Amino acid sequence: MHYKAIIKTIAILQVIIAAFHLLCGGLAVWFHEFNATHSFFISGSLLISVGAVALYFLKDEKPKNLSTKDGFLLVTASWVAAVLIGALPYHISGVVPTYADAVFETISGFSTTGATIMTDVEALPRSILFWRSLTHWLGGMGIVVLAVAVLPLLGIGGMQLIQAEAPGPTVDKLTPRITETAKYLWFIYLFFTAAEATLLMLGGMSLFDSLNHTFATVATGGFGTKNTSVQHYNSAYIDYVITVFMLLSGVNFSLHFRFMTGNLKPLFSDSEFKTYLSIVAISTLIITFSLTGTVYNDFMTSFRYASFQVASFITTTGFATDDYERWPAVAQIVLFLLMFVGGCSGSTGGGIKVIRIITLLKQGLNEMKYLVHPRAVFALRINGQPVKKNIVYAISGFFFLYITTALIVTVIVSTSGVDIITAFTAALTTLGNIGPGFGLIGPTENFAFFPEYVKWVLSAAMLIGRLEIYTVIVLFTPMFWRK
Repeated sequence: MHYKAIIKTIAILQVIIAAFHLLCGGLAVWFHEFNATHSFFISGSLLISVGAVALYFLKDEKPKNLSTKDGFLLVTASWVAAVLIGALPYHISGVVPTYADAVFETISGFSTTGATIMTDVEALPRSILFWRSLTHWLGGMGIVVLAVAVLPLLGIGGMQLIQAEAPGPTVDKLTPRITETAKYLWFIYLFFTAAEATLLMLGGMSLFDSLNHTFATVATGGFGTKNTSVQHYNSAYIDYVITVFMLLSGVNFSLHFRFMTGNLKPLFSDSEFKTYLSIVAISTLIITFSLTGTVYNDFMTSFRYASFQVASFITTTGFATDDYERWPAVAQIVLFLLMFVGGCSGSTGGGIKVIRIITLLKQGLNEMKYLVHPRAVFALRINGQPVKKNIVYAISGFFFLYITTALIVTVIVSTSGVDIITAFTAALTTLGNIGPGFGLIGPTENFAFFPEYVKWVLSAAMLIGRLEIYTVIVLFTPMFWRK
């Protein structure tokens, strides 16, 4: 294990985050928010000082290629460090009552979950709101991927980081050099950010609000600047713009890369992409028909709200334009089922991922075929290519660990005295990085009422879900630490 290389990388990451703290401090000065100003400058200066000292003592550390074990440890340690230091502005400024609340809000931002303990976001300083949304944007493609894109990490290999960091069962390497891959991913990310922010401003949003909502959309996060989320604007144009970019952000970014380079074939042949669109279309139609004549008078209004909420749930963004708990039972059930799906692999979305759902379904069909033809050989194929057994086993294990973790978190949350719907959806919405749930944590409520120990557990669930279960849990196995 290359501990010094790991510490050096975390120190670089710490300095990067500190720079964003100072940027938000400058915004606080611009907005004349002096209480927030000192919190950002204190945290930023402290982090830069500590990071600089660490880098000074490790300046002679030679570049090394990271092993898979190094990658797992570095990714998890980087996220934990980012959350702990990212919570400092909240706590120092006093906008949240406890450090546990500050950590919850920060991990919710970096993990792009969107669950919040803030009861009145419109009363928060604008610089704090910007930092809150910025954590979404930074976490969307992964803080470690950001470090790989911005700095070559002094020669430290990055493929292991992407394998541990990138959401999905496999990593689609777009270019031979992993640094170039990260740069292409960030270019697409920046392009989406600029495009959506421009379109939202054309719809009447201010520059500040458009940036905040764009950060939350392209990262599939869900933090907003208004207490009633996107519903505040009551604009069909804004709803549709955000819907489109939520759906785009839920697509594998390697498909975006190929599309931008003129390769359109994967869009028509990729099984995950086609299944993703099919789920969105079917779910939207079911909810639209259930809303027409019951909640809304006409089909197009029902379609507008249905498509937005379906996109919000399947991409795990968490925005809301209406209280979906007022909707018919069939609409709520469809949204509940979408909590188990998530976006495509290689996207900024959370959840189980569409590709895993496809693989498990095909494996289940193969097992039924074996019952009828026990001596036959049935290959499991995705996009016409056979899937290796070890990947199928890994996905099966992931699904088991995902459900087991959700049930354990549910039991712990239920000890706080909440009902089973609230407890179970709190576990699902944090583990799947979704945001709002049902019951006491619906679209018009928040997580502030939970006791402190529950917030710590839900914070851990957000981290475990964001890092795809294995990356975190493997650190707690004895075999990981054996030579």
